[in-house]
Amino acid sequence: MRSIIFILILAVVVVIIAVATGFLDLNLRGGKAPQLSTTSNGIKASGGQPPAFDVETGSVKVGSAQKTVTVPTLTVQKPDQNQAAAATNNAQ
Repeated sequence: MRSIIFILILAVVVVIIAVATGFLDLNLRGGKAPQLSTTSNGIKASGGQPPAFDVETGSVKVGSAQKTVTVPTLTVQKPDQNQAAAATNNAQ
């Protein structure tokens, strides 16, 4: 029981800190309750409006650009006969 109360208190503190630092911004506009009327068939609800929320999210811009990149050249030289024999001679 104590652990559940501790977790709830911790969650409330985290929400308070998030709102205080501006990390969490709640923009809530209240809704209107529907009008109820009773008929012989039951209850009828008409009208009303659900609450509205404004959500602000970050944006990421992606683009492309032309760039010139220098690529290094690579030259491969075949080994001489003596170097090839020395490399294969290591297995003995």
